[in-house]
Amino acid sequence: MTAERYVSTLELDAKAEATPWARRHVRDVLSAWQITAECIDTTELAVCELVSNAVQHVAPGAPQAHVTLTLRHDESQVIAEVADPSGDPPVPNTTMTEDAESGRGLFIVGEISKEWDYYLLPTGGKVVWCIIALV
Repeated sequence: MTAERYVSTLELDAKAEATPWARRHVRDVLSAWQITAECIDTTELAVCELVSNAVQHVAPGAPQAHVTLTLRHDESQVIAEVADPSGDPPVPNTTMTEDAESGRGLFIVGEISKEWDYYLLPTGGKVVWCIIALV
């Protein structure tokens, strides 16, 4: 594994407004890190899906909850992590239909990232992460 070059963290209220703020943060930070436009677009999409999922599954039971977005950049990839207070593992929807209006988030992340997974935090909650290869 290569050493991290850059790290950025943003804490957001677990509300619908978190997704556009996360999108803007990804675009601003990755531009400052001189990441290619294609990788910025891919990372932005993945982060939007991860943040939206976190907000959707956390907010109803915890109105004061937060999600934390962490971006890590090394020589060959960007790692996006979204932490939330829920200990429930992310479950990809395997039964979505062509006309479904939601439920594709983790499928999309899986398609556009090198890999994704999650881990539980010892203090409670979880982190869902994905790796975007730099091109």
